[in-house]
Amino acid sequence: MFAIESIAATKFFYEKTKKNNGASKILSKLSFKREKRKIPAVDNVTFEVAKGEIFGILGQNGSGKSTLIRMISTLILPDSGELRVFGANVVKESMKVRRLINRVSVDAAFFKRLSAWENLSYAARLYGFNPTKVKAQVIEILNAMKFPKDRIDDSLEDLSRGMQQKVAIARALFTSPVLLLLDEPTTGLDPVSKRQVQEFILKIREIHDTTVLMTSHDLDEVERICGRVAIIDNGKFVACNSASELKKNISNNGRDTTLEDVFVHFTGKNLSGDAEAE
Repeated sequence: MFAIESIAATKFFYEKTKKNNGASKILSKLSFKREKRKIPAVDNVTFEVAKGEIFGILGQNGSGKSTLIRMISTLILPDSGELRVFGANVVKESMKVRRLINRVSVDAAFFKRLSAWENLSYAARLYGFNPTKVKAQVIEILNAMKFPKDRIDDSLEDLSRGMQQKVAIARALFTSPVLLLLDEPTTGLDPVSKRQVQEFILKIREIHDTTVLMTSHDLDEVERICGRVAIIDNGKFVACNSASELKKNISNNGRDTTLEDVFVHFTGKNLSGDAEAE
């Protein structure tokens, strides 16, 4: 059984089309209908993630990474195809899936005027835990990420971006999820905090055999901690393999091939969002 199995998963969004002239606007109002254009955010994506694997999805902003994470975490429904988490269908067995996962996003939500511990204590109660009993476990997780012990009672608004993200990861981990979904978990962090979070991700996989699916547009991060990497472009997986195998299959005129070369080869773009010149 795979930790994650995606079979032709597809999700569309809709945007209003631009009107060309005044007549079309009048006709649209009279018909009480608005013209909309269907846009595939995730387009016929098929892949599997093995238990205990760290699987990375690399892509530009707007490429479909976060939409895929949100479908796997049952926050939005696929329009077609199928997604399973340890055999449970994300649509038909959503409550079972939610008990198996936890998610950390790039903009984790907090009560900013409450302290780090008050936020974590509140989350513990929501999950049905006694905050007093889980406090030692939470502190252990924070210590592993080098979170300053004397800052746990400081309000979130007084903590740095890196400290806040470590609190978000601690909140996700004290429930002991078997699948951890990380949506750009280190975006905006300073280099030291980024490395500490990466080390912790590797540690929890080693100790707890946790499966990790993470999205990123950080080439070095993905290459360093992910066993396999999928490149997503316009909602489609255009490549999927280990970073070393992806680089091995790309010719670079005698120079060492980088993961950035691979990304440009398959998408014609760089990760900053600009199209590569023809």
